Amino acid sequence: MHGSRRNRALESVEAVALSASRLALLVQLGTTLPLVGLIWVVQVVVYPQFLHVGKAEFRDYHRAYTRLITRVVGPLMGLELAAAFAWAVLPQPHLPSWLTAAGFVLVLSTWASTVGLAVPRHDRLFDGIDERVVVSLVRLNWLRTVAWSARGALLLWVVWRDA
Repeated sequence: MHGSRRNRALESVEAVALSASRLALLVQLGTTLPLVGLIWVVQVVVYPQFLHVGKAEFRDYHRAYTRLITRVVGPLMGLELAAAFAWAVLPQPHLPSWLTAAGFVLVLSTWASTVGLAVPRHDRLFDGIDERVVVSLVRLNWLRTVAWSARGALLLWVVWRDA
């Protein structure tokens, strides 16, 4: 009887961990996929258009852009990071550990390239348009675009694999 109670308790713990893992996957899908779409729009449309905003208007335009985009991207990135961490540390009985680790490394790379590459270039643009900075921003933003696209593909593959 004692062993059977222990087995039921263990099964309960495993069920909770599996539910938490599924929730982490769903939160990642709900955050990463919108970020994938957003980063492609920023990469292909928004950043290149910086060069077509008039010099007199650019400072105000850029300040408004960074304030507004942060309202959208900030919460999504924060939730994505938390969910990716949870997914990496929770037991994943049907997935190889390298896969969840790769997902977490990709989210860390989006944060590192945002904080280390994009933010400093945006800071330089607060003083006004500088074509070299915009070109650099577009070129280096490919790192985030590829990382988020890879995360999205990885998560969709996991869902497809388990369907």
